[in-house]
Amino acid sequence: HIKQGGTAVVLEQGINGDMITIYDSGSHIPLLWTHLIPATIEGKAVHNVQNAMFASGMSFAMDVELEQIRHGLRTFDTSFFQAPGRMNQYDEHPFKVILDYGHNPAAINMVCQTIDRFEISGRKICVLAAPGDRRDEDILAIADEAAGHFDHYVLKADDNRRGRDLQEVPQMLRKQLISQGVADNQIDVIADETEAVDAALSMSREGDLLLIFGDEITRCWKQIINFNSDLEDSNADKSQPVVSNVIKAMDDDIDMGDYELIKDDRGVRIARQEDND
Repeated sequence: HIKQGGTAVVLEQGINGDMITIYDSGSHIPLLWTHLIPATIEGKAVHNVQNAMFASGMSFAMDVELEQIRHGLRTFDTSFFQAPGRMNQYDEHPFKVILDYGHNPAAINMVCQTIDRFEISGRKICVLAAPGDRRDEDILAIADEAAGHFDHYVLKADDNRRGRDLQEVPQMLRKQLISQGVADNQIDVIADETEAVDAALSMSREGDLLLIFGDEITRCWKQIINFNSDLEDSNADKSQPVVSNVIKAMDDDIDMGDYELIKDDRGVRIARQEDND
């Protein structure tokens, strides 16, 4: 196809990594290194490399300029604000948290493969669920895909259980994980999503990676970012007040009564009061 002058988007290996490259009418057009695309998480998220290649091909076919394609790839990421529920990372705790909406075996497989590429000094913990309206074999397949990738599992149900009992899906996942060689003491069953997420956050330690397959994504994200916020607020209350070096540096003989605090559109400053006489 390429030899005949066709258009194609390919991934080429280079010294610096993998390069998304466009072939068109005999032209060879290097587009962008995959590790420079935020959504690929430095190239670890292969499924998003594939998405970037597809988006690039579609844009090129629509005559979008190359630099605009590059700009789009460089500026789109998997933050909660740009792509809620799609590999949203939070790094403000001593441990890393990733939130994803994966609800089928293929999604679980791709996310778990991505997690395997992270270099983690601690444990890998997973909050796992499956939609209640899937076939039994599909629910079991989700457990099969997750088995062996994590040190600990917290199994839950979705809020909308879609016809299943509260404990039914988590227990199906538990039995299937055990059949795949996961030890029983590596599994906790906490059917309520809010409680499961909170328990997983509480058990995570410095250097750990916590992956949460969430259903109510906004609620899960708020739990993640607000975790331990009460403790942080109490520590902030105990902090020492900031001492002004400006005031300390002033001559001790100066009578501060001669000065006033002035606030205007230029800012805030201390100035000597003018004598009105």
